[in-house]
Formats: sequence, structure tokens, C-alpha cells
Amino acid sequence: MIDRYTLKEMGEIWTLKHRYQRILDVEIAVAKAQAELSYIPKDAARVIEERARFDVTKVAEIEREVKHDLIALLTNVAEYVGEPARYIHLGLTSYDVVDTALALMLKDSLKLIKEKIDSLFLLLKDKAFEHKETVMIGRTHGIHAEPISFGLKLALWSAEMMRNKERLERVEEVIGVGKISGAVGTYAHIDPRIEEIACKNLGLKPAPISSQVIQRDRHADYLCTLAIISSSLDKFATEIRSLQRTELGELEEPFAKGQKGSSAMPHKKNPVLCERISGLARITRANAQVGLENIALWNERDISHSSAERVVLADSSILTDFMLDEFFRVIKGLVVYPERMLENLNKTRGLIFSEGLMLTLVKKAVSREEAYKLVQAPALLAKENNLDFQEQVLKEKGILAILSESQIKECFSIKSHLKNIDLIFERVFGD
Repeated sequence: MIDRYTLKEMGEIWTLKHRYQRILDVEIAVAKAQAELSYIPKDAARVIEERARFDVTKVAEIEREVKHDLIALLTNVAEYVGEPARYIHLGLTSYDVVDTALALMLKDSLKLIKEKIDSLFLLLKDKAFEHKETVMIGRTHGIHAEPISFGLKLALWSAEMMRNKERLERVEEVIGVGKISGAVGTYAHIDPRIEEIACKNLGLKPAPISSQVIQRDRHADYLCTLAIISSSLDKFATEIRSLQRTELGELEEPFAKGQKGSSAMPHKKNPVLCERISGLARITRANAQVGLENIALWNERDISHSSAERVVLADSSILTDFMLDEFFRVIKGLVVYPERMLENLNKTRGLIFSEGLMLTLVKKAVSREEAYKLVQAPALLAKENNLDFQEQVLKEKGILAILSESQIKECFSIKSHLKNIDLIFERVFGD
């Protein structure tokens, strides 16, 4: 039944029309299951499947009078189906169909998000290999640390997106359940076998136990997963924003021909795409909090979750989908400045090789504490006076008493810092 849908836009999934269609899909699946078990005539189920349809405008007119969206929908559907409509919704409560239909909509959304994560992963992978040997400085606390490559940074992001794909696959199992169990989940007026048959035909699993609703920890899991994905994109975008700063100038998000960065300053190229991603991620994280608040309901069900869900589930799904599109666009058109990366790497005039020098001294049977002191003295002198670190080291009698000049110069090699790139890439991407 669900295979007939070929929705390509996230916004379509969260329209009222699609919501009603998914509810109708559940009603039809239940009617067919009831017919299969001889609870209703098979001819009635066939007519229901063939004739069931609705008019969104008409449903809205009816709802204004009855003040109940599902009753309004079923009233309109009955106008198309005719006499067999008396078998629709037989033994069901509203949330049997509403929650089961919602599970279908969430699965529809996950399908699109997974496809976009796959595309982004492949793009990140291509870019990672392209820049595997593009040397840049690694920073900790915003301060120069040791050399890395830009490819390693992209490989790191690729691995995170793989984990996000795994999270989606797990949450698809969590959210992919239906319930056709009646007003308080006891199957008082419906055969449990009907639930099993209907859910199977809808591509869902029956919830092992439910109240009047599917429990909201499942929906909170969905929202939290989208918040994590959005936060990953925020993390990547924040890094690009940081490296695009004038003082660094190592990366630049795409800037289209004719685009203007500022109404006042013609020279500006602002990282607006990445800033947009960072801003929208705040909304998905806030929506996850709403999902967590929705878990606690009174007794077998209250309706406090419903109004909030109609906002946050749609918004987080649409926003995550949009952010994936935006970040794909950023990475595809990302401008990389390898020369500026190398220039920035050399700004500290060799200080970034201090650890390698210290460890070389330790290997020569010097205590770590003593080696640290021997290296720190010329390092601080070089830093405070903007001197070349290697030149200062070659003047240190304490170090020269332990290492030869050639051994000292070997400590200032970028290659030694990147010798394990192939191993790391194999771990992330495989052979």
C-alpha cells in the first residue's frame, strides 16, 4: 500500500492532505484485515478500498461544525463510499488510526532524510580524499596545536554522518510501530490479530503494548535523533565559519555570481549559509525538548502532546531535510585555500613541533619533566619575541648535549605528523 507514494519533498509529507491519506491508508488496512478474519463482508472491504477518498476543503467545513478532525474526515469519506462506510473505523478509537498514520509519516520522512545523508556522506568522502594531503594546522582551544590535513577533518565529519545514518536506522525501528488496540489498549472491541495483519500490510510492527496511544518516548527518540543530526551539521558549519574569518581565510562557503554580502560594505562575503544552519539547529534542539516533555501523559492518555507534536514533528523533519540540502550545497561549492593553510601553519615559526622534540628527548633517557623544561624555555622565548623556534633550539646547550643538529631538525618534519593518514582513512572508509 505505501509503495505507491513517490514523495520527493519533505513538505509534501507534512501537508494535511498527506496526513489524511495516511489515516485513510490505516482505515483501509484495518477493514481488509477485518474482512480477512470474517468480521466484515469481503465485498464491503473491497468497496471501501476502491471508493475511499476525501476532499480537504470539505473535511474542513465539516470540522468547523463537529470540532473533531477525524470524525470530519470519516464523514467526508462516507460520502464517497456509501453504505459500506458503516464498516469503517469499526471497533477503533481515533488514535488507533492517528498514531499508526503518524508512524507512516515519520517513516516517509526518514526515507528522505536517509537518502540525503547518503548523498552528503559520499560528497564528504570525495572531498576528504581530494584533500587528504592538504596540510593545515590543527587547533585546540582555538590555539595552534599540531599539523593535520583538511582531508582528516572531512573524514571526521564523514564518520559522524555514518553514525547519524545508523541512528536513523535504529530510530526507524523504534518509531515504525502501529497500534490497533482500542480506547485503552486492551483490544476490548477488536481482535489483536487485526492489528497484526493491518500493521504488516502497512510495513509496520504492532506495538507490543499500548494505552490509548503509542508511547511518546518513541517520538522523543525521533526528535532527539534529528536534533543530533542537526547539531552535527551545526558543528561542521561552525568550523567552516571559523576558518572563513578574515584572520584565518582557509575556507570560504560558495558565493554566487551577483550575490551581495552586505548592504553597506561591498567587499563582504559573509558565511550566511553556515550561519543559517547553525541558527536552525537551535530550533531542532528546542523541539527535542518538547518531545521529551510529551512523554509524561495523564493515565492512559491526555491530549497535551497532540498540539505540540503537530508543530515540532513537522518542523524538525522539514528543517533537518533543509539543513542537509544547505550543507550539501556548502560542501559542493566550498572554496579551499591550501596556501593560506600552510601560511597559517607556519605563523608560530616552528612552535607546533615542540611535542615531537620533547618526546625525542625522552627517548634519549631524559625524564619527561626535564625534557619539558628543556623545550619550554626556547619555546616561550621564541613565542614572546616572534623568533624561529628551531633556531632557538639549536642554541640550547642542554638540548645539544643530548641531540645532534640533524636529530633536532628531524623533529621539525610535517611528514611525521601525517604518517598514519592512510590507516585512519581505511578505518573510516574501508579498503
